[in-house]
Amino acid sequence: MTTAQLRQNGPLSSARHTMSKVPEVTALFWIIKVLTTGMGETASDYLAHVMDPMVAVALGGVALVASLAVQFAVRRYVAWIYWTTIVMVSVFGTMAADVLHVGLGVPYLVSTPFFLLALAAVFGVWFATERTLSIHSIHTRRREVFYWATVLATFALGTAAGDLTATTMGLGYLASGIAFAVLIAVPAVAHRWLRLGAVPSFWIAYVLTRPLGASFADWMAVSHDRGGLDLGLGPVTAGWTVAILALVGYLAATRKDVSG
Repeated sequence: MTTAQLRQNGPLSSARHTMSKVPEVTALFWIIKVLTTGMGETASDYLAHVMDPMVAVALGGVALVASLAVQFAVRRYVAWIYWTTIVMVSVFGTMAADVLHVGLGVPYLVSTPFFLLALAAVFGVWFATERTLSIHSIHTRRREVFYWATVLATFALGTAAGDLTATTMGLGYLASGIAFAVLIAVPAVAHRWLRLGAVPSFWIAYVLTRPLGASFADWMAVSHDRGGLDLGLGPVTAGWTVAILALVGYLAATRKDVSG
């Protein structure tokens, strides 16, 4: 799904383009999004291993609030600020799902539908209030609040769903990653040949990027006994972070994700 396909509510004015708080939807958008999901997964697990998990969650929450504050403070899309916020949502969304499972003992069979219902509720309130779910209508503060609430819900849902398939269902991380790689093509196919709208196609794919990236990152990090490559949480987090920094730096320099 491209930016042009997502603008199904009619052409936006040039002023609204200037004030847009989200990037253009390009191939690099999807690549960086998948990278942030994997990096958030391993970073969350790494922090929980090197420090007290409650301290890690608290620090993750503070970092998320700080990044959101900066994101809301700026008046237009800024690549570094936006993608830093996405990374913080990824880390904290992972922690939220893990706290339910590890800390409170809630099985993934319960937390996955719980987060799905939470996401549906956010979508429902957003649409009832604004009559659109298009990410290219994010030019008011209220819509921005809905947007980031949705993003956080998608990360928590994707984390729980990925762990559900990999652990509870016993597929393992590699098989889960491959399964989600296949599934993420479904909304694109449905949009092209089955007339599924661009906006629902986008959000379905957006949710699926989370378990897709997280499954492959976990596969790279975990031990051979768990079916992984045993590269370690720290090195995988660092490697994916370098890739994110390089791509976001490219977008910041070229502004290829900014509508003109």
